[in-house]
Order: sequence, then structure tokens, then C-alpha cells
Amino acid sequence: MKRIMLKLSGEALAGPKKTGFDEETVKGVAYQVKELVDAGVQVGIVIGGGNFWRGRSSETIDRTKADQIGMLATIMNCIYVSEIFRYVGMRTSILTPFECGSFTKLFSKDRANKYFEKGMVVFFAGGTGHPYFSTDTGVLLRAIEVEAEVVLLAKAIDGVYDDDPRSNPDAKKYDSVTIDEVIAKNLQVVDMTASILARDNKMPMWVFGLNEENSIVNTVKGDFTGTKVIV
Repeated sequence: MKRIMLKLSGEALAGPKKTGFDEETVKGVAYQVKELVDAGVQVGIVIGGGNFWRGRSSETIDRTKADQIGMLATIMNCIYVSEIFRYVGMRTSILTPFECGSFTKLFSKDRANKYFEKGMVVFFAGGTGHPYFSTDTGVLLRAIEVEAEVVLLAKAIDGVYDDDPRSNPDAKKYDSVTIDEVIAKNLQVVDMTASILARDNKMPMWVFGLNEENSIVNTVKGDFTGTKVIV
């Protein structure tokens, strides 16, 4: 693979604390990504904001404002993770769909491609820049724009199931599933808007557990134990 888009859940980066960051977890991700970058893989990253903010569960905050707070949460996550990546020896840049002063650069496809060609890990923060769109939609949108080969969804659960395995021990795990099945059965790999984007633009998604040992590297190198969403 030459170019991948990796989606990290904020909750997964929080580790057992469930909030904020678990530095050892983030360093583990960084060393895996460095191995890929050193092998010539271009890596884009989108991070959710759930370790800081779940605004949609609030009944007191306007949805637009809640989503704006969520966008800022993803920027905080990207700044932190980017610095850990730099600590282990990578070059990084953070792109956002709106101006953030000197914290980030404004997203454009040309700018992203320039950074990829320089061997930098590119973080896409701030979602789409608009309320009512999740980071699921953001990662599919950016993957399509920069022509990534696949979206890798690193989650707290190790694949796609026909029910929630945390509450149903008999839930069945899929080795592969079509995007049409995901949409028809509402399997919630990503939200519906993102699912339709993936289907219409033929963008495959691979779902796996972040907390499994060396899971990111293994996924890219073919030792995959999660679920492939086929388009």
C-alpha cells in the first residue's frame, strides 16, 4: 500500500482511563505508524473526540455549538498525538478545514499531497468543519479527496458484529461484509452519511481492534484479523 487513512477513536487512545490520553497507548500507536512510514507508506490520520466530548448526549446545548466543541476536541487530540509522533522520530502536519491561527494549517488537497510526498504524517483535524457531520464522515471525505487506498478503522472492538459483543456474547463477527449489507442492516461501522460516501466512491474500510498487539502494522502487512468492508 502506498497511502492509507487511519481513523483512531478518541476512546481507544484514552486506554483504561476512558478519558483524556493514555500515553503508553499513544506511543504504541506512534511506533507502529513509524514502522509503516519507514517502509514508505504514506499515512493520513483522523482522530475522534470522544475521549473529551460527547455533546450529542447533552439536552442543554444547541447541536451546532455541541458539534463545534467536538471539532475542537479533535484538534486537541491531533496536536497531542502529533507531538508524540514527533517524539518517536516522525515529521507531522495538522490540517483543519478552518483557520486555527498558528496551531494548524488550512486544508487543501494540494497541501496534503505535498506533505505526503515529503514523508510526513498528515493529521486531518476539525472534522468537515460543519455541524451535523461526524468524524466518520470526515475520514471518508478526506480519504476520497486525497485518494487513499483504504480507510483503516482502529476501534475498541476488533471488527464488525451483527450485534454489540459487549452486551451479547453470542454476537457473530464478520470476516467480510459488503457496504450494502452495512447500510441495509445498520451495522454501524460508520454513520450512514459516511457509509453512503464509501459506497458511492468505492472506498474500502477495514475494521480492527486498536488494542491488539501490533494491529496497525499487521493490518497493513496482510496479517488481518478484523473485518473488511467491501465496496
